[in-house]
Amino acid sequence: MKKLFVALAALFAPAALSAAELKAGDPAPPFTAKTDQGKPFDLKERAGKWTVLYFYPKSGTPGCTKQACAFRDALEPIGKLGAEVFGISKDSVKNQKKFVEKHKLTFTLLADPDGKILSAYGAKGMLGWAKRWTFILGPDLKVRWVEKDVDPALDAEKVAEALRKLQAS
Repeated sequence: MKKLFVALAALFAPAALSAAELKAGDPAPPFTAKTDQGKPFDLKERAGKWTVLYFYPKSGTPGCTKQACAFRDALEPIGKLGAEVFGISKDSVKNQKKFVEKHKLTFTLLADPDGKILSAYGAKGMLGWAKRWTFILGPDLKVRWVEKDVDPALDAEKVAEALRKLQAS
């Protein structure tokens, strides 16, 4: 019985206990991943560019679809601010590709099937799925903005506004 309790406690323990929470000014944890096209992605190659990383639980679910489509529809103003958007979940490359194709997404999704990126950013939630968190990384690859109370429909608008403010200061 005690072993069962310990196993369940570990499964449902808050992710914040396993990874330090990132805040503005912290260096962005480096990572590599595969894109929805199966190509390699290395965060280090984003140095000198504004980067938006948004974490979402699962491709194809209603909230995640709403959030992805909102980013797709707001990509032009975000791009005019010199930023690129990358969505990250535990989905496989195959599932990410299907999600991109089905919803005609015009930005890159990254596959994190082992949850290592989620853990590094403190965005691993219950059952290992991603929390719905968004990060803006500056050209120096430091965290400049974190949103942990994400409304899927409004996230892209908030990101564009945050980028405007960050770049104005």
